[in-house]
Amino acid sequence: MTTTWKSGDDKSTNQKSAKQATNNNTISGTTLSSWSRQQKLAMIAGFGILGLLLAVSACSKQSPKPALVGVSSPASNSPTPAATATPAATSAVATPTTATKKTHKKRPANVTYTDPNSGVSFLYPRKFALTAGDKAQPQFAVLGDASMNFVQPGGFTVATVEMPAGLYPGTDFASGFFNVNVNRSVSEQECGHFAVVDSHNIDGAPVDAEKVEIGSTDMETTSNFSASAMTQSETQYYHSYENGACYEYVLSVGTAGYGAKDGVEPVNRDEVFAKLEKILATVKINPVEQEKVAEQAVNGTTGKE
Repeated sequence: MTTTWKSGDDKSTNQKSAKQATNNNTISGTTLSSWSRQQKLAMIAGFGILGLLLAVSACSKQSPKPALVGVSSPASNSPTPAATATPAATSAVATPTTATKKTHKKRPANVTYTDPNSGVSFLYPRKFALTAGDKAQPQFAVLGDASMNFVQPGGFTVATVEMPAGLYPGTDFASGFFNVNVNRSVSEQECGHFAVVDSHNIDGAPVDAEKVEIGSTDMETTSNFSASAMTQSETQYYHSYENGACYEYVLSVGTAGYGAKDGVEPVNRDEVFAKLEKILATVKINPVEQEKVAEQAVNGTTGKE
């Protein structure tokens, strides 16, 4: 009896144990099943968030690329508008600089002088000093005013070109000038003579004037020399007859003479006269209206209307 009960109890106990085990398995399976779904949801959510982050990261990394391509590709393939405009901009900037830069033109070495009243014109060095009109009377160094060498009075001075005093430093050079005078009271025959002529002849007799050709003009010429303890002057005179008047050209060189200081070299007179003769070679006489010629002869020595 006892055995049967115990067996039943055992069976009951076994059934309970089996049921309990079944329940436990069910709970365990339910729990496992429940956690698996949560994990799956969490995993899916995690993958979703991760995918979103990757998409945002990819967009942020890829977004600058079109801009970089847009800048770099034109530079590598063809010049950009800015690059194309650079030379124009450079030239636009350089042009004002070039425009504002002044170009200094070198002035000619010689200057042209023209006197419409007498018709005289000639070239002279720019560095020489020119005086025209009433104040043009030259001087022989320190000897005073140079006298005209016409055989008749009535001459007037047109212009005088004077050399700079310091043109020949270290020498006894004192002065040098080229002078033009006109006398309408002298005939063509008288124009070939001079009031003062060269007196360097051996016997002291005057030396006759010489005929020379200066350029295309025939002229008569003579010279004169004067000296003192302080200065010496050598002068050459040239006469030509044109426009009904006698034209006189005077070339003179003055030196310090015997009073020169020790160590001072004598100037080369031939060189100085060569410079003055270059001016004489450029002289041209233009035609003058006869009415002006007659009026100048009446008015006297000014040569002005």
